[in-house]
Amino acid sequence: VSSPSVNNVFGQEGNAHRNRRATIVMDGKANAIRDRITSVNNTKKITSAMKLVAAAKVRRAQDSVLATRPFSETLQSVFGGLINRLGGEAADLPLLTQREVNKVTITVITGDRGLCGGYNSFMIKKAEARYKELTAQGIECDFILIGKKGASYFARREYPIRKVFDCGQNPNSKEALAISEEIINSFLSGETDAVELLYTKFVSLIASSPSVRTLVPFSASEISQKGDEVFQLTSQDGDFGVERKELEVAEPQDFPNDMIFEQDPLQIVNSILPLYLNGQILRTLQESVASELAARMQSMQSASDNAKALAKRLSQEYNRARQAAVTQEILEIVSGATALE
Repeated sequence: VSSPSVNNVFGQEGNAHRNRRATIVMDGKANAIRDRITSVNNTKKITSAMKLVAAAKVRRAQDSVLATRPFSETLQSVFGGLINRLGGEAADLPLLTQREVNKVTITVITGDRGLCGGYNSFMIKKAEARYKELTAQGIECDFILIGKKGASYFARREYPIRKVFDCGQNPNSKEALAISEEIINSFLSGETDAVELLYTKFVSLIASSPSVRTLVPFSASEISQKGDEVFQLTSQDGDFGVERKELEVAEPQDFPNDMIFEQDPLQIVNSILPLYLNGQILRTLQESVASELAARMQSMQSASDNAKALAKRLSQEYNRARQAAVTQEILEIVSGATALE
């Protein structure tokens, strides 16, 4: 036969379990912390997947750069041979003519999307600084903007904008051709005296460098004597890396003095220059996209690391809360049993 005192002890313990309230930690109850841990872990899975997607797109950008190399090398070789053949006559071509600079068109390449760290903001700050530098010298400036982020930023601040183009994740020759035609038409019509290009040079997966170069007027020596470089995405021990390779200058093609051209060599050079500009713009678009994707990879890696650290900290707090609740209940049971003795 059970005694009344023992029944009272078990009855009080059952009531304690029924009336127990979840321990409040931080900004919610224990079950809310448990839900938050699940949410953080799901976010980590998403950011990790986005990192892998960006890595695959960097590989595709690398393949695109390598695919355009044979054409670029042949173009550089033919141009160098024609310049050697023509000598000083090539300086009379409109696209090679240096003139007094009263107006500069600044071409800026940014991304169409965010979630890529400081990629877009670095380039926008560089473009603003260059604009202020030129206007301080009394040179008029306007913009050709490639990418939605840069276009929306400069449009809101009412900067002079000549043309806006989108910058997709897979640049092609058609997009580059539209940009190069706008640049050449603006220069040849006298609407601008020089065109500068601001783009992000792809250095590594954790570093990129905002760069400035003059697109037009061209420099014959730069075209025929400047080498190139390509990047290659590698992986070792599960970590991604980048190898850059300097390429030698293509040897000028040898045209014998007795060779008869069907067209005037000056016309051939004049036709090659737009092709060269188109290739350079495509190359810088591909390099900028690779820089954006590398920045997104790094950003998503940081987000994944932060999510992992946050989930660990929340788990510790949740476990401490549970331990405190269990300890408190044990103390209450022991105190109740002691009081009945």
